[in-house]
This record gives sequence, C-alpha cells and structure tokens, in this order.
Amino acid sequence: MKKSILAVAVVLGATTLYAQEEKQYLPESGDWALGIDATPFLNYVGNLIGGNDGNTAPTWNYLTTNQTITGKYFVSEDMAYRGSLRLGFGSNKGSEMVADRLSTAVVDYPTTAPAEVENSWKMGSTNIGLSGGVEFRRGHGRLQGFYGGELGFNISSAKSSYTWGNALTQTSSASANNVDISGAEATTSDAFGNNARMLESKSGMAFGLGLRGFIGAEYFVLPKIAIGGEFGWGLVMMNNGTSTSTIESEGFDNLGTERTSEFTTESNNGSAFGFDTDNVNSVFGPAASLRMTFHF
Repeated sequence: MKKSILAVAVVLGATTLYAQEEKQYLPESGDWALGIDATPFLNYVGNLIGGNDGNTAPTWNYLTTNQTITGKYFVSEDMAYRGSLRLGFGSNKGSEMVADRLSTAVVDYPTTAPAEVENSWKMGSTNIGLSGGVEFRRGHGRLQGFYGGELGFNISSAKSSYTWGNALTQTSSASANNVDISGAEATTSDAFGNNARMLESKSGMAFGLGLRGFIGAEYFVLPKIAIGGEFGWGLVMMNNGTSTSTIESEGFDNLGTERTSEFTTESNNGSAFGFDTDNVNSVFGPAASLRMTFHF
C-alpha cells in the first residue's frame, strides 16, 4: 500500500513539474513579443551541422517583407493584440564637376586648370506602413496554433531633382550637358524627339489598404522563444496618384524652329482591387514568412 501511494505521488509530482515546465515555455498574460526573420538562424544551424566552411553568425534582422517591425501584446494566454510598423524616410544626393562651357580662360597645365561647374542630384522618399489586429491561440504543449484578423495600410512617395551647372542654350546639346550622377541617369527626350535633361521627377502618392484573416503555427524551441509562420487571405485596395516630370530640351519643334524649352508632363493615375492570398496583398508586412518570436 505504501509503495502504491509513493508511486502515485511520484507520478503526480512529475506531471506537475512537466506542466510547470511547459507553462514556462509558453507566453503568459502581460507578455510582449517581438518577431524577427528566422532564416539567418536556420541557415547558420544548417551550415554548422553540415560543416560548411566560412559559416558566419546570424545577424539580428527585422522581418524583411516590406521592412516592417512586428510585435504582440498578450492580454491572456490565448489572446494577443498584434501590430507592425514601418516609418521610412530617405534622402540621397550626389554631384559631379563638369567643364564650364562659358569659360574663355586659357588652359595652361599645371598652372591653370579648366574652369568647372557643378551638376548635382538629390532624391527623397517616404514609406509608411502600419497594421494592427487580434490573435487567438490554442494548442498542446509547445506546439501552438493561432488565427485572427488584421487591418493594414501603407503610403509611399518619391521625388528626384537635378541642378545643372551649364545653362542649356541653342548652341549646346542637352545630351552633352547630362551626367550620370550616383546611378541616376537624367538623359531623356522631349515630345519632338529632341535630347532633353531632367529637372524634376515626382511620383504620385501611392496608398494601400488591406483587410485579411490569418492562420499559423509555431513551436517553442526554448522557453519563450518560438519558430513559426503564417498564411493569410483577404482583400487589398491600391491607389496610385499622378506622377509629374519636368524636363528641359534644346532642338527643333514641329515647325522646324530651333529653341530651348521646358516641359512638365503628367502620367495617368490608377487604382487596383484584389481578393487573394498574402503574396498579392503586399500591404501587410510579415505575412507568410518564417519568423522567430521572442516573448518577454
């Protein structure tokens, strides 16, 4: 009888310890979570096991789809609020010195160098994305399934402008005044086919709105650290505003008159609507991607 009681006590103790251990692995009410791209870690482990030469330690990357940062807040063990955020503002500029076409100075190396003027280019861009939703969870032990829904939107725009050191005249070709600055080729043509150079290019404001449902699973490989992924299906609406380009050119118009001109043209705007899987609904960030999630 004593042996039976002792055996039952051992079993109950082990069961309680196992349950407590599993509970420590899983998220709890009040926990926060941060998701990152799991691919570098899996590649590192795979290369380590395979004995590949030159294996490098993984880097801490945000989820790469749409460059978003994702997180969750657990209001209970089986329910969490989730969101993703991208705030992107960028600018680039470059310049190059070119010969001054109006200079009459005599070049006499090494005393007198050719006179030069500056061509310059600058670019700015904006990318903002935000999504939010609710997630419900269920599962057995370390393997957890989840499902829910979320709403997301993004906006983006870009602008490039060029400043030319030499003025464009009827005796100077536009193509001769162009220069490829930092990879931004500013050579173009006008409505008459004459050589032209870009002064300003602006994209229209692009706006996207999406609503999706999702389902996924994750496995807690260590306490509060899980690897998993998800798939979703929903609708997305996209709208692209009108883009404008301003150029200047030198050449002959349709009457045969040589002239320098400045033109501003507009491109057609457009919109799109779709109901499909995540790889089409690009409004959302970490959709259908393999991720590692840390809970704390």
